[in-house]
Amino acid sequence: MKKFWLATERLLSWLARIALWISGAGLTLMTVIIFWQVFSRYLLNRSPSWTESFSVLLMGWFIFLGAAVGVRERTHLGFDVLLYFLPPSAKAVLRSISDIVVLAFGAGMIVYGIQLARLTWNTVMPSLALPGGVGFLPVILGGVLVCLFSLERLAGRFAGLPVDADQYVTGEEAL
Repeated sequence: MKKFWLATERLLSWLARIALWISGAGLTLMTVIIFWQVFSRYLLNRSPSWTESFSVLLMGWFIFLGAAVGVRERTHLGFDVLLYFLPPSAKAVLRSISDIVVLAFGAGMIVYGIQLARLTWNTVMPSLALPGGVGFLPVILGGVLVCLFSLERLAGRFAGLPVDADQYVTGEEAL
């Protein structure tokens, strides 16, 4: 079981790293495109028509992939005050409930993202000449990653592995 867990953790760590690189590259590329838009509009008096649509498309990719990595690395906002006062077993229960809610949200991203992509696939983004459903692909992929990362933490916690060992350590737990 431990070998399987370590292999799965390595694979998901690799997926998170790839998602983070894609997200960072998308943010960088969007910055360059917006710079080009401003430069060409104000200095060349000739504004390209594709820059806004492409920037919005890139924004979807870096937001949803980055959010999924945030789920894995537990860097999303949360209301954690209660966790400081509870015993470790109660913390594990609350964290598991939180992971189940996040898993359900990720599943919703997949289901509704697919529905939206299907509904808009036959439309065309005029300035990019791409199917409209392409804009919902990051929602679907982000949902898949959110589900995988939530399941990873749930499975590890239920297997008794220290998935929360580095989180919210108080003085008495450190002893």
